[in-house]
Amino acid sequence: MLFAGVIAVNALANILPINGYNTGQISAFYPNTFVPAGFTFSIWGVIYLLLLAYTIGYTYYSIQRQAYPKAYRFIERINPYFLLTCVFNMSWIVAWHYLQIELSVLIMLLFLSTLIQLFLKTKTMALDLSLTQRFILQTPFIVYLGWISVATIANITALLVAYKWTAWNIAPVYWSAVMILIAIVLAVLMVKKFQVVSFTLVVAWALWGIYNAQGPAAPILASLTALGIGVLISTVLFTLIYKLRKNKMA
Repeated sequence: MLFAGVIAVNALANILPINGYNTGQISAFYPNTFVPAGFTFSIWGVIYLLLLAYTIGYTYYSIQRQAYPKAYRFIERINPYFLLTCVFNMSWIVAWHYLQIELSVLIMLLFLSTLIQLFLKTKTMALDLSLTQRFILQTPFIVYLGWISVATIANITALLVAYKWTAWNIAPVYWSAVMILIAIVLAVLMVKKFQVVSFTLVVAWALWGIYNAQGPAAPILASLTALGIGVLISTVLFTLIYKLRKNKMA
């Protein structure tokens, strides 16, 4: 099973570690002010638990396809993309640990594109699922998409650091501020257009990590990330209230 391979490769990346470095050590090779605090990466545990729930749901709804035809059609549509994300996840780990930064960015962009396609091609189908089915079958990939969106920005930033790009002599902290603004705008658009609360909460979590890691030395980033977290949490609350009122009126 490819998902088991993902867990194994990610574990070995830090247990062996692959190529003599753990994942965090390699991040330190490309210092920049977009990197969040170490605790932020604990979200991978959440992502893998959600993906485990999806694989259990996949097995169950495949066996019970006659009883749950809508759920089965959903997993038929989603599973090829899920398998691709497993391949990209393992490939990225290998490229990153062997310091192939350009290749890692290419893989990450393919990874992100696959998750975007997965979301767009199934967002309408998800409306036919029960709340429990949506949580098991759709939410894992929305959370995944949120984190990989942030990770892609971080990966590209690492590439620019590796190339010693001077950014027209603009201070790195201001470029990080631009990256943070992009992440905030993306999260607001996602929750406003698609009501995907979990995506926005993931970005807010990433901003909290950046605030803790970079904020003490960079007041502009501390202010921007704090403002971003406030905006995203407020947007989520307004969205939830709107959906609650809409459901009561239905």
